[in-house]
Amino acid sequence: MSVIDDAAGFTTTRATAHEGGTSKIFDIPIDLGRPADLLERITSWAGERRGARRVMYVNAHVLNQSQENPELHDALVNADLVYCDGYGVRLAAKAMEAEVPHRMTGADWVWGLSSLCETAELSIYLLGSDPGVAAEAAERLHRWYPRLRIAGTHHGYFELGSEHDQRVVEDINARRPDIVLVGMGSPKQEQWVQRHADELDTDVLWTVGALFDYVSGRVPRAPAWLADNGLEWIFRLAIEPNRMWRRYLLGNPVFVSRVMAQARGHRHAAHG
Repeated sequence: MSVIDDAAGFTTTRATAHEGGTSKIFDIPIDLGRPADLLERITSWAGERRGARRVMYVNAHVLNQSQENPELHDALVNADLVYCDGYGVRLAAKAMEAEVPHRMTGADWVWGLSSLCETAELSIYLLGSDPGVAAEAAERLHRWYPRLRIAGTHHGYFELGSEHDQRVVEDINARRPDIVLVGMGSPKQEQWVQRHADELDTDVLWTVGALFDYVSGRVPRAPAWLADNGLEWIFRLAIEPNRMWRRYLLGNPVFVSRVMAQARGHRHAAHG
């Protein structure tokens, strides 16, 4: 294994094909493995009962928040696996002359995950979104994968540290799922995983953002030609302007400025 490091807070780690390697952006290690390999690695952790592994994603919005929220940043840095779920992350890696991670978006990988879990008889628990949405997502997954074991579902509208929060933990432990998909939005989902990882009887805690909204059909997906060219944000802004305008119209320029500042620091250090 070889490591290229610099003083700008950016590191690229080249490893064997089996290990995958990582690229660091804002000090957060992002796995370079292919989506199919990542899914196999994650599902291989199920059934080990050695404590919950933490799987998380980053996109421009999450990376922006990680610079303002120390608890979120720590959660990402200490996760067992962080993958790229946004075209902006790939552009950032290119700007920093780093190895570019593969993009693995939940609305795509959830079907592969369901197939792998059905075959291996692994159970999943869906936690998050508005009341009823996780249950609708579970029903749709069952239609495509009738032998998929869904241990339970619960919405994500409760306060961290509340009695309701503790009841959710108790429900998960009573059902003992192999994998818990946590879709509460960032940074709540990452904070929830960090706070409860040690007390949950599961093998994988996986933050998934708005995944259940897509799987249930409540929110449409962007056309492939937009998503494949880094323009999915335009579609999301168009269909959910009240919720998304701040993230994209304010957040995207901030992300670009942060990436450019770090890229300049990288170049200065490289020629320093």
